Amino acid sequence: MADSQSNAPLRADAGVPTSGVIHVRTRLTADFTVISNALAQRRGSAVTVGVATYISSLPTGTPVSITALCAHFDEGEILISRALRELEAAGYLERRCERTPTGQVRTRTFFYDVPGGKPDPDPDPSGPPKPPRPRRPRKQPATATPAPAPGAARDTAETLAPAEEKTDQAAEPETQTGTESKPEAPASLTDADPRAIALLAGLRRVDPRLILSEREAARLAPAVTRWLTTGLLPAQITDHLTARLPADLLVRPVGILAYRLKETPLTAPATGSPETPERPVVLKMRNCDGCDRGFRSAGHSHCRDCRSQNQLPATG
Repeated sequence: MADSQSNAPLRADAGVPTSGVIHVRTRLTADFTVISNALAQRRGSAVTVGVATYISSLPTGTPVSITALCAHFDEGEILISRALRELEAAGYLERRCERTPTGQVRTRTFFYDVPGGKPDPDPDPSGPPKPPRPRRPRKQPATATPAPAPGAARDTAETLAPAEEKTDQAAEPETQTGTESKPEAPASLTDADPRAIALLAGLRRVDPRLILSEREAARLAPAVTRWLTTGLLPAQITDHLTARLPADLLVRPVGILAYRLKETPLTAPATGSPETPERPVVLKMRNCDGCDRGFRSAGHSHCRDCRSQNQLPATG
C-alpha cells in the first residue's frame, strides 16, 4: 500500500508569525512623533493614551485645554478631563498657574516624554516681555548731488559729530525717565478704618481660606468702609463676601474680595422716628342709677339694659 502524501507544508515559515499582529514598516522622514513604549503600551484607558499621543504630536504653543481637546475628539468633557488627570498623576503632564505682569492668571501646560523630566530652560518666563527692537531707518534713495570739496566735507563732519552726541545725551535721560515708574507707596493699617480691618480679619472664621496679609487688608479697607457707611451691618457684608466661593481657590482671595467690593451699594433711605399709635380713650367707670350695675360711659347715668327698658312702649 502506498504511503499517503499531503500538499500542506510540514511547518510554517519561521520568519512570519502564525498569530498576532504583523507590522508593515515604512520609514518616515517627516510628520512623525517619537513616543516611548511605556506611554504607548500603558495599561488602562485608551482615551488617556490617545490624548497623550495627540498632545505629543502638537507643536509648542498649541492650546490643550479641555475645550480645545473636546473640539478635536468625539469624547466629552468628563472623559477628557479624566484622561488629563491620569496623565498628571502618572507624571506625563504638569499644569502650572502663573500670574502675568498685568495681574492675569494663566495656566501653562508641560508635557514630558518621560515622567520626571525637566522642561527646557525658559529665559524669565514670568518677567515682562522684551521691548521691541527699534526699526532701522529706511535707506534714502540716492540722488545726484554735487560732491563737496574735501575741506568742506571735513568741516561738515566735525560740526555734525558734536551735535549728534548732544542729541543722544539729551535723549537718554528722557528714555530712562519714561521707562522707570515710581513704585507705589504701600498701604498702612494705621490709616484704615478699624471696623473694616476687624471685619476682614474675621473672614477666616467663616472660611479658613480667606487669609489676608496686612497689605491686602489695607487695600480692601476703604471699600469695606464705604459699604459700612451705606447702613449695612458687618454680618451682611461678611455674608456677601463669603457666599458661593469657588471650591478650588488657586489664587489669593484678595482678587475675588476686591471684585465683590467694587460696586458700592445704595445708601439706605433715612427713616424718621416711628409714629406712636394713639391709645384708645378709657371711659370713666360709674354705677347705673337704675340697677346699680357698674359700666363705663361718657355721660349716661343708666346702663344699656336700663336705657333699652325705658325706651320700650307701654302696653295696656
